[in-house]
Amino acid sequence: MPIYNKLVRDRIPEIIANTGKLYTSRILDESEYITEVNKKMGEELTEYLETTTAEDAIEELADILELIHAAAAHHGSTFEELNKVRVEKAKKRGGFNERIFLVEVEDD
Repeated sequence: MPIYNKLVRDRIPEIIANTGKLYTSRILDESEYITEVNKKMGEELTEYLETTTAEDAIEELADILELIHAAAAHHGSTFEELNKVRVEKAKKRGGFNERIFLVEVEDD
């Protein structure tokens, strides 16, 4: 039986059970949970960086977005509040749409 030891989406146990397979799982405490969310976010980011098609990239970005929702909730926020912060930062400092690559800045 393969051992995974990783955070999975909420319906994965149901999906496994529907195949007739047995599995073992447990509920993480808060400390373990945010650690695993962070590990999973790194895993999904790596998978995104390794994609070769736009379709695969969108799939991985959706996984990252789901984990961002989870992390925001863990920190007592909502995705809407997180997006509000994003919008405010974009108003003050801009986004990344213009592809500006800063090379150097003169010292005083």
